[in-house]
Amino acid sequence: MAADFPVFDLAAFEGGDDAARRALGAQVDRICRETGFLAVAGHGVPATVIEAAWNKARAFFDLPLEAKLAAQVPHPGYPYGYLPPQAEALAKSREVDTPPDLKESFNGGPLAVPPGLYDPEALGFCYAPTPWPHQPPGFVEAWKAYYRAMEDLAARVMAVFAVALELDADFFAPLIDRPISALRALNYPEPERPPLPGQLRAGAHSDYGSLTILLPEAAAGGLEILAPDGGWRPVPTVPGAFVINIGDLMARWTNDRWVSTLHRVVNPPPDATGSLRRQSLAFFHQPNWDAEIACLPNCLAPGEAARYDPVRSGPYLMAKFQATVKPAA
Repeated sequence: MAADFPVFDLAAFEGGDDAARRALGAQVDRICRETGFLAVAGHGVPATVIEAAWNKARAFFDLPLEAKLAAQVPHPGYPYGYLPPQAEALAKSREVDTPPDLKESFNGGPLAVPPGLYDPEALGFCYAPTPWPHQPPGFVEAWKAYYRAMEDLAARVMAVFAVALELDADFFAPLIDRPISALRALNYPEPERPPLPGQLRAGAHSDYGSLTILLPEAAAGGLEILAPDGGWRPVPTVPGAFVINIGDLMARWTNDRWVSTLHRVVNPPPDATGSLRRQSLAFFHQPNWDAEIACLPNCLAPGEAARYDPVRSGPYLMAKFQATVKPAA
């Protein structure tokens, strides 16, 4: 699949004239109609920012479990902090009952509360404090720098999406100027025993928001997407690029013109050799808490009805997230 996996040059888009931007937008429209997954090169995120976040996440996951639990989520359903192995089952967001996923993660939310926000649900969920770990040194600084870089990149990709949908480039800007995005570092440990029936590193799911920016590791047992032909296809790691996929809210915005594709992280094959551990960084871009996600008029054919009722970004995210969390014993 690596040879035919689409790679989009963001620098060429941003530096192009109107005709070039429209042509590149049309390419993105085609990709998002087919799979909703592409790699983005020319993104301009400094390598030092990427490497620092990656290395600090690796050092955090290398800590003893007791040290990581110092930053554990305070209670089931809390969105941020450390989640130990088998604390989550992502397939349950699709109402599929599976054993818990074979991964651990650290999760952090927005770095500040917007002035004038008083909604108690928003303050108690998306803007809840992140329980920062005390180790390794420099973790928090590296995390925040990466988060800010992803927030900027996501806004730039949303401008590409607007052009791809034949809208003004800044169409989405007022809906994402106070995003409730989350950053997640994921570690898929080396398997210690055979998985349970139906148990994966991450169960099949779609992402909930507008788009996801993924930095994956090339390792056995990686990301797969459900292709239009119904088969599962591996997603390659493209050096120097991020993997971007659209989420459920973008599918709702476009009346399913664009596909929020099911994806999963599979277990290493039994004959795999070398290190079977895998790490990734995933930035889940989410529009403002109160942003209404309703079908875009230009995504409706004459006489066609909207497939989805309008939803608010924040409550939609909260309901989806809480469905994935393993209940307390």
